[in-house]
Amino acid sequence: MTYCKRILAWLVFLAGLLGLLLLASRICIPKNNDSLSGMEQARANGILAEPPESIDILVLGDSEAYTSFSPLLLWKDTGYTSYTCGTNSQRLPYTKTMLERALEKQRPKLVILETLAIYRPIKLDSIASDEAAKYLPVFRYHNRWKDLHWNDFTTAPITATEQAPYKGHTHNETVDPCLNVDYMAPTQEPAATIPLVNQYYVNAIQELCEDYGAQFLLLSTPSPVNWNYARHEGIAAFAQEQGYEYLDLNLENVGIDWTQDTFDKGDHLNHFGAVKVTKFLSNYLRGKDGLIDHRSDPAYGDWNDKLKAYENLISH
Repeated sequence: MTYCKRILAWLVFLAGLLGLLLLASRICIPKNNDSLSGMEQARANGILAEPPESIDILVLGDSEAYTSFSPLLLWKDTGYTSYTCGTNSQRLPYTKTMLERALEKQRPKLVILETLAIYRPIKLDSIASDEAAKYLPVFRYHNRWKDLHWNDFTTAPITATEQAPYKGHTHNETVDPCLNVDYMAPTQEPAATIPLVNQYYVNAIQELCEDYGAQFLLLSTPSPVNWNYARHEGIAAFAQEQGYEYLDLNLENVGIDWTQDTFDKGDHLNHFGAVKVTKFLSNYLRGKDGLIDHRSDPAYGDWNDKLKAYENLISH
């Protein structure tokens, strides 16, 4: 009996602890998707405020993704709707989380994964914390305790109303040249190794895409600081082995001028480089299965409004 009582006491304790964590999660979780409400990476999470099933193309990855690709310029060229869910130093567990969030409302025809994230190391404790945070958001938002508002303690619904003006892209016209223009010269170095845990997450992301009927594309954007031939070979071998489509813009004739098209010496592209990358992708994706030109559809008029505001920014 004593043994059973101990087990029962532990079960009651664990149930109480779980109840407290659920309550704390309900309080701490942001009630909207903007930074003032405590949402992390609010620009990327603007995807949550997009109308249901309105996004054709979803772009995932780190800062290379959100600096290199402009959804509004793709819209101007093709009429395809897209959103960039790139975040700073994004690692693949969070990439998968961002995709899962987006798929709650969206049914993209194509998901693009910028490949620098594939080489970012993943710590096992970050995997555990990210998985736990999906079910108990207090583990992700515990630092919000000092910024809580009255509605966090009410039964106010959790909403998403904050749209990012450039659909996840960041605009930067600063120029800081890069001198390393031969960074993709073939060498005798072996292909870069992709850790098994990273391979697992890429495959899990692809399987999630397949489950929701989305095509999957691995994309390397131009970056002398982050890319080289060995890294290209590593992704190319992995993509061939898994049967994934792979496009490396470091080896394509995109027209990048490294004296003008980067704002930080070749780490990221600036606006002028993003224009060239987006133009190349517009041509590459044109006619891809499932992608539809929405420019004449009045239901997508907001895209034209945001494009006008974006072009006004560029013209000044």
